[in-house]
Amino acid sequence: MLNAMLKAEFRKKYMQKRKALSDDEAFLLSEKIFGNFIDYFKPFPNQKIHIFVPIRKFREINTELFIDYFLSRNIRVFVPKVIKTGLISVEIFTGTRYEINTWGIAEPDSDQDSGITDFDFVITPLLYCDRKGNRVGYGKGFYDGFFESISADTKKIGVNYFNPDENIDDIRDHDIPLDYLVTPDAVLSFSGLSE
Repeated sequence: MLNAMLKAEFRKKYMQKRKALSDDEAFLLSEKIFGNFIDYFKPFPNQKIHIFVPIRKFREINTELFIDYFLSRNIRVFVPKVIKTGLISVEIFTGTRYEINTWGIAEPDSDQDSGITDFDFVITPLLYCDRKGNRVGYGKGFYDGFFESISADTKKIGVNYFNPDENIDDIRDHDIPLDYLVTPDAVLSFSGLSE
């Protein structure tokens, strides 16, 4: 039986595990995650993909690899921007300008919400994801609210350096699980369906 921990414990543990990675290790692992995503999901032109811009100080997955690939292949790219207590989705292009917000996150300087809710994929930041698709983020709840606002058909995909090996003990009713997790080693599906 797997061990179980609280979200706060996972948050602390996996922030430390990330900090222990060198810049080179984090980049190589990000490349493997990117390769696994492309091989499995095979994105194509005109699909709509919502993806986060990495927070470098938290050593997040280097999603710039994804963004550059998508933009070079005419895949529509949307990134989150925090407005008050929620996220909006801003469409970005090759020449999009960014500003750094109060959390140190690069966001588009535009406040224009795309209004898109039928994304093909939402590539989601996290610190940990268990084998049921439950995720631990930074505790602000932005993505739970965002998931409620988008199409039920959108594939919610987490990306992480680490494989799930413990369960999250304090899942709440409003927590929305992911559909997939992409790690350097594998793509895990939580739907129970083989694809």
